[in-house]
Amino acid sequence: MQYRTLGRTGVQVSTLALGAMNFGKVGRTTQDDATTIVDAALAAGINLIDTADAYSAGESEEMVGKAIAGRRDDIVLATKAYLPMGEERNHRGSSRRWLITELDNSLRRLDVDHVDLYQIHRWDPNTSDEETLSALTDLQRAGKIRYFGSSTFPAYRIVQAQWAAREHHLSRYVTEQPSYSILQRGIESHVLPVTEQYGLGVLVWSPLASGWLSGAIRAGREITTSRSTFMPHRFDTTVPANQAKLDAVEQLAKVADEAGLTMIQLALGFVTAHPAVTSALIGPRTIDHLNSQLAAADTTLSADVLDAIDAIVAPGVDLAADEKNDAPPALLDPTLRRR
Repeated sequence: MQYRTLGRTGVQVSTLALGAMNFGKVGRTTQDDATTIVDAALAAGINLIDTADAYSAGESEEMVGKAIAGRRDDIVLATKAYLPMGEERNHRGSSRRWLITELDNSLRRLDVDHVDLYQIHRWDPNTSDEETLSALTDLQRAGKIRYFGSSTFPAYRIVQAQWAAREHHLSRYVTEQPSYSILQRGIESHVLPVTEQYGLGVLVWSPLASGWLSGAIRAGREITTSRSTFMPHRFDTTVPANQAKLDAVEQLAKVADEAGLTMIQLALGFVTAHPAVTSALIGPRTIDHLNSQLAAADTTLSADVLDAIDAIVAPGVDLAADEKNDAPPALLDPTLRRR
């Protein structure tokens, strides 16, 4: 396992990090499954575990807490807030009111007294940066969080938040967690240059593109990944963007074969090759999934392989931009641009 510094914090984290989104009902993963995965990940040298309050409505945090019991100090523990936690209108977002309440809920579910990294799961257009940053700064000073970061923020919002922190003399986001894979390279043109400029650590999610780069999806095969059951529109090959992904996968498979790599090694080696990326979040649902991904822990892609990938999916290009969850609200809701 390789390690890198998380932004400018001085904290060393593994280049593969364990994402716990599949723990619980989403991935049909039991507590025993989750503990086995955590045990194997830690034994392999992974030292960062990332979860969120919304993953299986808190069940993921509970499972992570039980799995790490007795070894908390050896783990860089990250969680998130913002997504809805029930029907009540204020049980979501990044207001001071909600973040203070929900962090206590997360600490209870995780059975810890602090988290190392607390992340805002999505940009909240209804809440000012000052409101959110002041709440996070107070939580940091109270010792409940060590650092805080953003997730899936557009580049201009990352810049705005950095400016607001300096303007109001508040602590700042030290990490960003964007979607990044061979098939989704848009952040190379805007987000990653900004994170490099401000010295942010970058923890990328979906480096296997929701299973498209796992090796299980190929032309002529029925798509049966777990994601295809609850996000069928992202795997319907009659959709042009999905057909473009499938075409790219077929070409990438040839590159991997010629390099003597699995598709997983190619995919994870690609995202960790970018100098702005700190860690790639892997989200195994089973121990077999974890082992296949751990095989990429020390993968280094040659310049020839990276050039071949560029020829298939050009730098800065998203093959399915609408899946990135970072579009400005006015692009998604016509009423916001036609008042």
